[in-house]
Amino acid sequence: MSEVKFKLAAGTNVGLIRQNNEDNFVVCSDLSTSNWLIPQAGDYADLGQYGVLLVVADGMGGANAGEVASAIVVETIQNQFVPEQLEEAVATDKSIQEFMKEVVKSADLNILHHSQNDSSTQGMGTTVVMAWILRDKAYICWCGDSRCYVLNKRNGLIQLSKDHSYVQELVDKGELSAELMHDHPLSNVITRCLGDVENRANPETRIYQLHNDDIIMLCSDGLCGLCHDDQILDVMIKFNEDPIECKNELISAALSAGGYDNVTVALAHIKTDEPETEEESADNEKKDEETSEEEKKEELSTTIRSEVIGHRSHKLRNFLLFLLLLIIAAGAYIWFAPDCSSLKAQIITTVTNIITNIKQKI
Repeated sequence: MSEVKFKLAAGTNVGLIRQNNEDNFVVCSDLSTSNWLIPQAGDYADLGQYGVLLVVADGMGGANAGEVASAIVVETIQNQFVPEQLEEAVATDKSIQEFMKEVVKSADLNILHHSQNDSSTQGMGTTVVMAWILRDKAYICWCGDSRCYVLNKRNGLIQLSKDHSYVQELVDKGELSAELMHDHPLSNVITRCLGDVENRANPETRIYQLHNDDIIMLCSDGLCGLCHDDQILDVMIKFNEDPIECKNELISAALSAGGYDNVTVALAHIKTDEPETEEESADNEKKDEETSEEEKKEELSTTIRSEVIGHRSHKLRNFLLFLLLLIIAAGAYIWFAPDCSSLKAQIITTVTNIITNIKQKI
């Protein structure tokens, strides 16, 4: 098992429109000592016995109720991620995932109990996403549409969580292209959350094998709902060595994109001593001999970006196909609709005149 070191950063911003911030976050740099502090700039730290935890929650419910719900989930997580409960929880991958799910379900019940006792908070709810970095893996748990990403130098920007949302269900059914999710008018409609009186919280989990120079990033939809993944990728590449600056720039990007929602970001930059393959080692030695430091940085950026070029081309093709279908549908309507007969006649006359002019020039 490789040795893991890390840097952390986290922060939130109310945005440019809203009066109160319903987002909440918390990070723990060492769960074995319950060190729940906002990380500051510094060197890479060693991963402790029970690892590191990052949490982002996006509250909802109007007035201050959303803020209450997201605060309850954060408080519940802090109360249950304590050393005396973690010794048994970290035994296996399965026990870790089950523990994280149970913590989310406990927070769900705490939110419901609070809203029953305080009528001013009835209807409140929250999403949550957690990343537990333990040994050489990241354990992701989420409920709702707050997201977890990883920036990997070989594979680019990958979304590790999967939104519990209406548009994601459309994509899963094949009724919507994934490229059109971001700009769909119902992209903010979620299908799972904490605090729903009709449905108990149903979180999901995922395990990710960590690699050297991975950057784990959690965010509320105040970032991923305003900025496309390509924009997020650009910022994370540019500031990949400085998590605090990267966090600040991601929030600034959301504000520049309109800032109409609260935005919260939490980051963990991972360093491991994983051995290189013989092929990677030979390639890197050759590059070290031939490449300057500035060129190395540019090469890292190019390597990561190359993974998304195909995605962008595919997105453009889908848009052009959609536009062509729209034009065909409009033409069919004009041609067959009785109330468009005059417009059809004008179009026929115009096309006839154009063809006549072309023939005369020929």
